[in-house]
Amino acid sequence: MKFFRVKTLLVILCLLAMLESMVTEAASGNKVKRVKPPKPVKPVQELLTCKSRKSKCFMKRIKCPIECPKVKPKNPKDKACFLDCYSPKCEAVCRSRKPNCNGPGAACYDPRFIGGDGIVFYFHGRSNEHFTLLSDSDLQINARFIGLRPQGRTRDYTWIQALGFKYGHHNFTLEATRAEKWDDNVDHLKLSHDGTELFVPEGHSSEWNSNEGDIQVERTSTTNSITVTIADLAEVSVNVIQVSKADSKIHNYQIPANDSFAHLEVQFRFFGLSSNVEGILGRTYRPDFENPAKPGVAMPVIGGDDKYKTSSLLATDCALCLFSPDNTRDEHDSLTMKYGMLDCKGGGRNGITCKK
Repeated sequence: MKFFRVKTLLVILCLLAMLESMVTEAASGNKVKRVKPPKPVKPVQELLTCKSRKSKCFMKRIKCPIECPKVKPKNPKDKACFLDCYSPKCEAVCRSRKPNCNGPGAACYDPRFIGGDGIVFYFHGRSNEHFTLLSDSDLQINARFIGLRPQGRTRDYTWIQALGFKYGHHNFTLEATRAEKWDDNVDHLKLSHDGTELFVPEGHSSEWNSNEGDIQVERTSTTNSITVTIADLAEVSVNVIQVSKADSKIHNYQIPANDSFAHLEVQFRFFGLSSNVEGILGRTYRPDFENPAKPGVAMPVIGGDDKYKTSSLLATDCALCLFSPDNTRDEHDSLTMKYGMLDCKGGGRNGITCKK
């Protein structure tokens, strides 16, 4: 009997040893192996080519910066690659696809301009009238102003509601449509080309191109933001926005409850302007222009409504208008775009300084 107990004990001990061994092996086999994380995929940097014969960078192939490898990023908030064919450096740069109201060529607010010389100025104009922003032999840009005049004021508050372009023997218009109640998800853009209304499907990067390939319209967000490119002449970034209740209260606009005063924020880039270019904004690109607006002044206002008033959105009948598409311009008279890369800094609507 005693022998049987000893034998049973030995069997139990052997079984326990075997079980311990099995557990140890299982544990060693289930150890988590450290896997090295995959290396981040380097984005493919697009290669761009300057195709404008007017550019010194004609047919040069240039790679986009790593910070903005795509011309049309999937995320509309990302900066895009832009090939500045008119820069002396012939380089691709990163920039927002929306208008920069603190950059050269901007026309925003009520309305505040930043000239090609980097100086801020205001042009008030009058409600429901048209004025020439730029007039050159091969390009005309007019603006229609909307506004209101609260009781006791001596002038209208005004905003840019529409733009009219004439280039060669073609024309293009864009306007902000009236909205009683503002909704960011509703498109408030109306476009036309040579008198025919255009439909550009809603959606980021949706685009329309003319049959001749001389003008392109591309959406830079699902609604209310586009870029218009007129080959070898101009690129225009546009937003449609409302006059907010906060702005109305701050500036005492007294915006009525049944109208959001939808209007445009715009930034222009021009290529190869002549040295005698005219217009409210255009004249600031002339090499001999002396801007009467002084830096540091709270609201420097430049006149000229009598010189630049036109009879309609596409008229070229202002006193100083130069548009004459059948006249051949001397290529030596074209200005190299020196102002596109100005560095402008500042906060709010005043106190902006620009340097080359």
